[in-house]
Amino acid sequence: MVYFTTSGCNVCKALKPKIKQLLSDHFSKVEFIEINAEEHIELSADFSVFAVPTILIYFNGTEHYRKSRYISIQEISTLISRPYHLLFD
Repeated sequence: MVYFTTSGCNVCKALKPKIKQLLSDHFSKVEFIEINAEEHIELSADFSVFAVPTILIYFNGTEHYRKSRYISIQEISTLISRPYHLLFD
């Protein structure tokens, strides 16, 4: 999981611990990578990230899901669950 954020994004700050807790509790094999979009402008552009927070979810090197701005923890859990259990159970 790649988490794009900025230093001034309050939603990002509130969402990040919830996402990390979700991964820790239910999807421990998913790696969490945080990228500051202000500091890595070219990288953000390469991934076509133009809003924060943006979450990209990859399985086996392929992007499966992309969510931006209004992100529900329950929705992220549901999106990850099926491919995660197919790969790791």
